[in-house]
Amino acid sequence: MKNILYFLILILFGLQAAHGQTKAITADGKQVVLYENGTWKYEDTTTNLFPIQGLELPKQVGKDAIVTHTAYTLCYNELHEQANWVAYELTGSETVSTFERTDKFIEDPGVVTGTANGSDYAGYGYDRGHLAPAGDMGWSAQSMIESFYYSNMSPQDPSFNRGIWKKCEELVRNWAVDFEKIYVATGPVLTAGLSTIGSNKVSIPKYYYKVILDYKAPQGSAIGFVMPNKGSSAPLQQYAVSIDSVEKLTGIDFYAALPDAQEKTIEQAIDLNHWDWNAQKTSKPAAENQASSSVQCKGTTKKGETCKNKTLNSSGYCYLHENQYTGTTSSTPAAVTPAAPKSTAAVQCSATTKAGNPCKNRTTDPSGRCHVHQ
Repeated sequence: MKNILYFLILILFGLQAAHGQTKAITADGKQVVLYENGTWKYEDTTTNLFPIQGLELPKQVGKDAIVTHTAYTLCYNELHEQANWVAYELTGSETVSTFERTDKFIEDPGVVTGTANGSDYAGYGYDRGHLAPAGDMGWSAQSMIESFYYSNMSPQDPSFNRGIWKKCEELVRNWAVDFEKIYVATGPVLTAGLSTIGSNKVSIPKYYYKVILDYKAPQGSAIGFVMPNKGSSAPLQQYAVSIDSVEKLTGIDFYAALPDAQEKTIEQAIDLNHWDWNAQKTSKPAAENQASSSVQCKGTTKKGETCKNKTLNSSGYCYLHENQYTGTTSSTPAAVTPAAPKSTAAVQCSATTKAGNPCKNRTTDPSGRCHVHQ
């Protein structure tokens, strides 16, 4: 009789038994533990809530392709040539970059229909703005490489990408440290009639969003941001909204893996006091395998030449040549390679503006392009 009662409870909560006891979330969002003898009790609300696989993943948008990479998953919108959303779990330890930025933008091999490329962005004055920032992906060489896929890029105004969007990314990393683990989904607001750039017609979003979930007891807390694609000096709190608001704007269903009652409670509320709005934290521990300063890579290219990349990896090998590492490091760090010399005189930028006119900026960069068109 007790076993029958136990399985009726499991059916009621929609879960299966495992290892003598099972955790579940009730319709009103409370956590309980179910035992094989048919008894149950409320879980201690000071502990983390029951983990849910794929909690960070929004629902698929129509038939748009879902692509999974090492550190993030995305839903690719072929019409707009960028992702509807990029989602990932971020832990405090992952905010400590072990591997430096590659700055090597490449097409995403996981998108079978093809992605945008460098020529789509060239000369239009927009940054290749990260959705999942490289600063969240430095814990792995592969995740860093994948963060520069064009499927993770969107045309952003330079003043936005390098300003308030960057501040928001830094704040999210702070929260990953504060709460040990958070769930992030981010992307452009894609609507009909947007202007485009390049031969692949990459849409230029007018707004971007981020949604962040701290899934901890007693109920969890989430916050969203919606920001226009332009520079701003306003505080980030000004752009904070509920998850429900972001869902209405984008048509995307976030945190669909949560029990319905708990999802409703979390998504309709916004508690600014739950989140620390202070500036970048400096108390993060240094990674064990991160050098204190960049050094020239010890690896050799396929042509037998010395690699010119610089790396923070204490092995002395950049992400391209990690396979050449033998497992031993020299006690004397390699000499730091001087930065490439700039031109001795400023020249006119060789790029063109969005209107198709020659850029009037002047630059000393060896590439011949100003900071707007690099």
